[in-house]
Amino acid sequence: MKFRNQTSTSEFLLLGLTEDPDLQPLIFSFFLVIYLITILGNLLIILAISSDPHLHTPMYFFLSNLSLTDICISTCTIPKMLVTIQTQDQRISYTGCFSQLCFVLVFVCLENFLLVVMAYDRYVAICHPLRYTIIMHPCLCILLVLLSLLMSIVHGLLHSLAALPLSFCTNVEIPHFFCELAQIIKLACTDTFVNAMLIYSAGDIAFGVPLIGVIFSYIKIVSCILRMPSVGGRHKAFSTCGSHLFVVSFFYGTAFGVYLSSTFSDSSTKNAVASVMYIVVPQVMNPFVYSLRNKEMKTALRHLISGQRFTCWCQGALN
Repeated sequence: MKFRNQTSTSEFLLLGLTEDPDLQPLIFSFFLVIYLITILGNLLIILAISSDPHLHTPMYFFLSNLSLTDICISTCTIPKMLVTIQTQDQRISYTGCFSQLCFVLVFVCLENFLLVVMAYDRYVAICHPLRYTIIMHPCLCILLVLLSLLMSIVHGLLHSLAALPLSFCTNVEIPHFFCELAQIIKLACTDTFVNAMLIYSAGDIAFGVPLIGVIFSYIKIVSCILRMPSVGGRHKAFSTCGSHLFVVSFFYGTAFGVYLSSTFSDSSTKNAVASVMYIVVPQVMNPFVYSLRNKEMKTALRHLISGQRFTCWCQGALN
């Protein structure tokens, strides 16, 4: 491949998960199904919450925002991958690549912040139940979501703008199915010290601090539950945060697995496959986790599918 500099680099090549032509149809079908399930599942969660007045609480408000974020994460990556496989055109423009990079960073970071906000919500509900409605005021809930979005945008723009001045003078092939920050930096032929420092410093703050917040919240929650005299009360308290705890464990567990994979493995294919675990899998799992483990959500979904809640919601909106 010819040497290129920043001024002549107008596009990158997304190599995907594999170059084996026999596996391409299978990968296309698999990710198409995953994407459709992700969109449908999260949309059902959002519609069920918005149409059922009993779910107009802080916990479900944050859950609907998490579902919307999951849709955005999947939409940033999977459709482009499907088009690439279908057309066999691996090219992505310079602008398109950095736009995708920025949006992925923003929405993944937003999901991270929403998880810690939801952990705080569960902490207040279990440890301070009598003051829950006072503390988790609607204005505070909206402020927490907007603050999470603002910090995520700053995080995404910080990395994206820092990567823009990089020159790519040797290879523009990205061994991945989307424009990942680490892969972009590896392609650069200029000094990437600043970018590496940003990844470790800003990344540790953006993901490490929320993780500490989640752990601290659940330490307080478990401590409070263990002091409850009633066994039924303990079970109810555990059940209210069980779905969130599973999602948190899965999200951070897969992210940590990707980090270990990139640290101890030089295989680009293995790193790309590992990235599927935090870009694709959590987004398709979350609707199932919250719908199957939550009685209120299952009831709202049954009413939504049968059309009862949706009809009432439409009539109320028209009136």
